[in-house]
Amino acid sequence: MALLSRFFASPGSLRELGIVGMNGRNIDLIARLNPRRLYPLVDNKLKTKQLAEQHGIPVPGLIHAVDTQRDIRELPRLLARRSGFAVKPAKGSGGKGILVITGRRPGEFIKSSGMSLRLRDISHHVSNILSGLFSLGGSPDTAVIEELIEPDPLYDDLSVEGVPDIRIIVYRGIPIMAMMRLSTRASDGKANLHQGAVGVGLCIQTGRSVNAVQFSDLVTSHPDSGADLRSIEIPNWPDMLELSARCADATGLGYLGCDVVLDVNRGPLLLELNARPGLAIQISNGSGLAPRVAAVDALPSSALLEAPADRAHRAQSMFAASA
Repeated sequence: MALLSRFFASPGSLRELGIVGMNGRNIDLIARLNPRRLYPLVDNKLKTKQLAEQHGIPVPGLIHAVDTQRDIRELPRLLARRSGFAVKPAKGSGGKGILVITGRRPGEFIKSSGMSLRLRDISHHVSNILSGLFSLGGSPDTAVIEELIEPDPLYDDLSVEGVPDIRIIVYRGIPIMAMMRLSTRASDGKANLHQGAVGVGLCIQTGRSVNAVQFSDLVTSHPDSGADLRSIEIPNWPDMLELSARCADATGLGYLGCDVVLDVNRGPLLLELNARPGLAIQISNGSGLAPRVAAVDALPSSALLEAPADRAHRAQSMFAASA
């Protein structure tokens, strides 16, 4: 694709292609639309979960929040009957510090990779979270223990050693770009593009795949499972767009990254929010954010005050795959 081959061209060429760069993101989007006083709502996963629940936005169930080293003594009781769960640093970013347990054997917990851990290993991991090993700025943190997500069987071959998630960028309350992030063995089961996950661009209108990359290289199949990435179509797509629009209302942020997962029993669930979403989503989609930002800015103010479902529907009419 011509756009991808020119992603490292001159700044002028990138502007012509509608690519938003780091300075543009930081100044024109984040600094202009995201008041710093609102950052704690999305920089702390526990606060995000609480905020979402207050606004009726579905999230994975909370098992427990471990706040102090003393609380680690409660882990044997909390996890005694749990065959699957996820442990996350409340202030972590980029997938760092997330531990996912998908099974049990006598005396052992089994990670999604098949690796086994003892309870003392999990306790040590939680202790590292509390000490700030994975948090922004190394500040003391909270370990959030969540119920395990049950992904839709549709995704069985699309992600290896992890659950795929969908990142939706919301600008001034309107979803403008989306991608699916598929974990690989290279990414150690994490949906992090910088670690080797696959980014699949999604059409805002239909939820169908339009492009796929790994390490900025075009791919058409999953590097581990061989699954075809050209025929993906996300179920419940309008619901996901509406959920992301509701998140913008709940936080008050004008430029927002919403990470959503599809649970087979509960449908779309919010995983986390990001007040500084990255720009690799443009590579995954093979198109720039700038034209979509301009299209939203050209809307009458009344359009930005519509209900979330109406804004989601508006986004579908505005941003087809060719947009």
